[in-house]
Amino acid sequence: MKGIILAGGEGNRLKPLTEVTNKHLLPIYNQPMIYYPLQTLLKAGVNDILVVSGSKHAGMFLQLLGEGDKFGCTIHYRVQEHAAGIAHALSLTRNFVGNENCAVILGDNIYEDDLSKEIHDFDGKEGAHIFLKELDDANRFGVAELDGDKVLGIEEKPKHPKSNYAVTGLYLYDSDVFDVIAGLNPSRRGEYEITDVNNAYIKKGNLTASVLQKRWTDAGTFESLYRANRIARDLNTFKK
Repeated sequence: MKGIILAGGEGNRLKPLTEVTNKHLLPIYNQPMIYYPLQTLLKAGVNDILVVSGSKHAGMFLQLLGEGDKFGCTIHYRVQEHAAGIAHALSLTRNFVGNENCAVILGDNIYEDDLSKEIHDFDGKEGAHIFLKELDDANRFGVAELDGDKVLGIEEKPKHPKSNYAVTGLYLYDSDVFDVIAGLNPSRRGEYEITDVNNAYIKKGNLTASVLQKRWTDAGTFESLYRANRIARDLNTFKK
C-alpha cells in the first residue's frame, strides 16, 4: 500500500495567512498541518509516502519532512505545476503507485477516528473505499446519497444535498484509479474532480464506504482551521 498526501493549491480562502507559505505548513496547535495526515498514514503502517505540492513551496516541504527518516518512513515528492483538481494531482503519482493500492489523503484533513484497520484491510483489494461524516454543512463538500449502507451517488457541493453525509478527504483506491482519471473530462470549473472518480467506481459497483464516528475537519477556511486546532489540541498524540 502506497501513501499519497496532496498538499498543493493556493489556499486562497486563508489569505493573508497563505501569502508567503503553503496552507499545509500552517501550524495546527503544536505541529505543522501536514503532520496530521502523515500520522493517519503512519498509524496504518503505510510508510512509503509521496507528497504532491505546487512548485512554489516544494522546497519548504522538503526542508520540513526531508526523506522521512525522523518519522520512520520514506517520503518522496512530486510537483503539480498548475492546480487542476484533486484527481489531476493524483494522476501525477501513477509511476509511484505502480500496481499497488494507494491511500490518498488531503493535506488539510484531521481525523479523530483511528482508521488503521480500514486502511490495512483494503490493501490488496479491488475497487475504492471512502470515508463519510454526517455534517450540518455537508453541502460544502461532496455529498453521498445513501440507500442503507450503499452509496448510490455523490454530488459535488450541491445546493440541495440529498443527505448530510460529506465525503471526507481520505480515499483508498486500487491501481485502476489512474485509468479512471485518464477517462475523465474537466468539470465546469476546469478541474478534474475526485467526485467523478468516485462516481465511476460507484457505476462499476466497486465502491464501499465507512461512516466516521468521531470528529473530523478539513482546515481550508478560518472556521475549519479553528476546529482543526481544537481537535489537534485534544489529540496531541503525534510524537517526533
